[in-house]
Amino acid sequence: MSPGESRGSAKTNNMKGIIGKKVGMTSIFDNGKYVGVTVIDVTGNTVTQVKTNDTDGYSAVQVGFDDKSEKAANNAEKGHAKKANTAPKRKYVEFRNFDFEKAVGEAIAADIFADGEKVTVVGTSKGKGFQGVVKRHGFSGVGMGSHGQHDRMRAPGSLGASSDPSRVWKGLRMAGRMGGNRIKTQNVKVVKVMADQSLILLGGSVPGAIGSYVVLEKTK
Repeated sequence: MSPGESRGSAKTNNMKGIIGKKVGMTSIFDNGKYVGVTVIDVTGNTVTQVKTNDTDGYSAVQVGFDDKSEKAANNAEKGHAKKANTAPKRKYVEFRNFDFEKAVGEAIAADIFADGEKVTVVGTSKGKGFQGVVKRHGFSGVGMGSHGQHDRMRAPGSLGASSDPSRVWKGLRMAGRMGGNRIKTQNVKVVKVMADQSLILLGGSVPGAIGSYVVLEKTK
């Protein structure tokens, strides 16, 4: 990559994307097959800023999604939204190198994708709180409930630290907080685009809880 070349400019020149909210799952017939789909609501995607190499050092389109009330927005958010002639948004995402020109204030609809197209879905996985090693890492426990093992069924077992090194190795799989991670799922099929309802039906499951935000990008 040359010093003056923006990151990803060569391979993502056809990048396009949209922000959505996970509605839930259902099932439909796709070419005679009964398939499970995730319903994504993409109502209200608006271009809130267009960045260029001259002004910002790179090319990108900032998209806002999910209106926020004026009362809940601060002055900076209100001023930013006013330039785009729209309401303040709860979610903003930048997409680099859109495959067509976009103007500030322009809406982005579900029909930027087509039926059968493959997309990359980015979301935050469900948080599961503090979990033990059996649930978090798939451990089987220390053995059967015999020979005094009545309270050790889901224990992690030995940590392997004796007088040398006299500590627990960093990165050892132990109990801890599980979930709530940024997950990227590639090559997810767009089963159906319902442009009149601003809905996109994706094949299978996608990361995140119902009502959470997901970002859909055209798979490179």
